[in-house]
Amino acid sequence: MWSFFARDPVKDFAYEILPDTQEKSGIWTLHRGKRKTSGEPVSVFVYEVAQGTEQQTQLAKAAFKRMKTLRHPNILAYVDGLETEKSLYLVTEQVTPLAVHLKAQADRGGAGELEVSWGLHQIVKALSFLINDCHLLHNNLGVWAVFVDRAGEWKLGGLEHVVPEQGDPSGVSLPAPKTVYPDMEKYDPPETPNSGGEKCRAGEVWRLGCLIWEVFNGPLPRTSSLRSLGKIPKALIPNYCELVGANPRARPNPARFLQNCRNPGGFLSNSFVDSNLFLEEIQIKEPAEKQQFFQDLSDNLDSFPEDFCKHKVLPQLLTAFEFGNAGAVVLTPLFKVGKFLSAEEYQQKIIPVIVKMFSSTDRAMRIRLLQQMEQFIQYLNEAAVNSQIFPHVVHGFTDTNPAIREQTVKSMLLMAPKLNETNLNQELMRHFARLQARDEQGPIRCNTTVCLGKIASYLNAGTRQRVLISAFSRATKDPFPASRSAGVLGFAATHNYYSVTEIAARILPTLCTITVDPDKSVRDQAFKAIKSFLSKLETVSEDPTKLADIEKDVASSAQPAGASSSWAGWAVTGMSSLTSKLIRNAPGTEGGAATEGSRPANATSPPSPTDAPETEMENEDEPVGDRWDDEDWGSLEARFHHSSLNKNAELSKKKREERRKELEAKRAERKAAKGPLKLGARKLD
Repeated sequence: MWSFFARDPVKDFAYEILPDTQEKSGIWTLHRGKRKTSGEPVSVFVYEVAQGTEQQTQLAKAAFKRMKTLRHPNILAYVDGLETEKSLYLVTEQVTPLAVHLKAQADRGGAGELEVSWGLHQIVKALSFLINDCHLLHNNLGVWAVFVDRAGEWKLGGLEHVVPEQGDPSGVSLPAPKTVYPDMEKYDPPETPNSGGEKCRAGEVWRLGCLIWEVFNGPLPRTSSLRSLGKIPKALIPNYCELVGANPRARPNPARFLQNCRNPGGFLSNSFVDSNLFLEEIQIKEPAEKQQFFQDLSDNLDSFPEDFCKHKVLPQLLTAFEFGNAGAVVLTPLFKVGKFLSAEEYQQKIIPVIVKMFSSTDRAMRIRLLQQMEQFIQYLNEAAVNSQIFPHVVHGFTDTNPAIREQTVKSMLLMAPKLNETNLNQELMRHFARLQARDEQGPIRCNTTVCLGKIASYLNAGTRQRVLISAFSRATKDPFPASRSAGVLGFAATHNYYSVTEIAARILPTLCTITVDPDKSVRDQAFKAIKSFLSKLETVSEDPTKLADIEKDVASSAQPAGASSSWAGWAVTGMSSLTSKLIRNAPGTEGGAATEGSRPANATSPPSPTDAPETEMENEDEPVGDRWDDEDWGSLEARFHHSSLNKNAELSKKKREERRKELEAKRAERKAAKGPLKLGARKLD
């Protein structure tokens, strides 16, 4: 029983100190640690009583007590503590001493002014809180008293010498910093020490000036060095000079210093500080303000520090989506921040949110997800894609908005490698067949052909043989010139999946009809494809032993799409630029303003939503797809959307004109037929 009361309390402490992680921080030794139960990282300040003096022990106990009672976002956060006869353990949020942080930043090219500006803003705000709200004096402000957390935010620590402005009512006095560390005297202001009142506050402001000098120029060698500005930014110089002025009464209060630096043109007046201040108050902002902030945030993130984006912006973005109904506006900054995460962090933090987003009925959300799929598709596992994402994505194929149908088709290029047998070879082919048969938009029919050609290598052999020739043959009869070109290029891009019998009996006859296409670029592609297929037939004719090699891929199982060859501008190397580059200028038109006016003699009419039934692709008779190129989708969407609005009117006008000509021709035929009969009758009479 007595052994129970004699147990070492350190062994029962809820935190573990990691070995070989110590860093000297004043009278403390700073260690990295973690919570034993959850592994949460923390910092542990340790003071060994046996190694310190009586004054240092007094300061350590004072800091221990003060840390428990002072709570402020910009003051080092107390988590837990343990006091024994031998040592003191002070557990805080995970931090790094500012001097160590600045050295690490210097090794990487130096800390940016944006990061420093927000750091100084936080320290001045903490100092203002102590002086103006708590009526306390820090008495130990300097680089050694500032710490940096994982997000790069600066925290004020070093509370060993904090005392009430009017003196401690209990009469206990703490030793001054210079009595413990003699070299601290160079940070004392020039006025008489221990004068109390406003002069004590002025002394705090003087040390703030010393801190600013050391942040930009390194350790202060002597007090007189404060006159040399060194690397202090020009925007900060006027405010800095006020801090280290000889007249203590002229030195500004920390709150006024903060206000002066936030004026237009001031050092603390920038997008980074503005964004941080907004994030601190985001819970009380109006929805319209939040929407505007997230829209502007995306442009600013490129200049923000990486750690800040990962540990401060990302949690706010996730919270805004989960609880703030922020909607699609958070997607762009969310994916930008995601680039800073490791694969494991991405899986833990962003993927669950993305999966949830796909179930949203918000059209803006859905189209943003589809447009930016290439940024996160590699982090999605196949199970999640097939069971949680694909069932929601396929609704886009039947959406009334053409832009969503278009983006859904393009997204299949990225999703195809992760789809299972049923979703890829049955469900997706059924939707592609429906688009070819029913979609009134030429670019969408065109892009379906392109997508089919690109994912052909993922299809099983049976689906390829059943679908490809029928689909590409229909595309060559499409009234949209780009679709006809895509059909020809589709044959060429998937040439290795056809037997010589299919080439001779089905493909070449189809391509030959395209050689008289009204559009020259379509004819050119047809001739190239014919030459390529004829070359195969000639090779087999001259050496029949090569037949097996030429047809080796016909019955092959699914393989990566990159394995198939590409030519004539069909394929883009890789898929990195997929969501911004797909459609090329339509053949035979200027500026890509393709219409369905120029059509081959065997072209079918534009599909109608009420025409062909929803059947398998090989039974459909309508066209698809477009071609790959370097034109941006944004302008093309607008262009094709505009053309599609006028397309129905143009087609109706053309149909009326054709009908009129047809009726005139029939009348002429009837007149020609009746004329000779009447003349003959008169002659007989």
